[in-house]
Amino acid sequence: MRFPTATARDSRIEQWMVEHPGELGAIAQRWFAFMRNCGDDVREVLHDGHPTACIGDAAFGYVNVFTAHVNVGFFRGAQIADPAGLLEGTGKFMRHVKLRPARELDAIALEQLIKVAYEDMRTRVEAERRVHS
Repeated sequence: MRFPTATARDSRIEQWMVEHPGELGAIAQRWFAFMRNCGDDVREVLHDGHPTACIGDAAFGYVNVFTAHVNVGFFRGAQIADPAGLLEGTGKFMRHVKLRPARELDAIALEQLIKVAYEDMRTRVEAERRVHS
């Protein structure tokens, strides 16, 4: 998915974070901050009501808070390596990791998954630029 309005920092995301306090909000904030720090080319946008991280305008990940869990999602999750088996979902492209406050999390495996999603989208964007230049 492409979001031409993605910016270095979207003030609507800061407001979203304020509106999602507590344990679930802290989980979402932690993992979105990790996405933000993947590289200097990361941009962001509030899409469908949740923070979305992009390479330029190409979305690679998002977070969303639900009643009892947080999703850390990936726009091309079905196409990236997931050796720890964290990803859930059956969509053609998207997958997510469901995080609950009381459940153990392999944080290193999730960090790796986010990095893989970032690098995968970065490679796709660079390949597209080469084709169109």
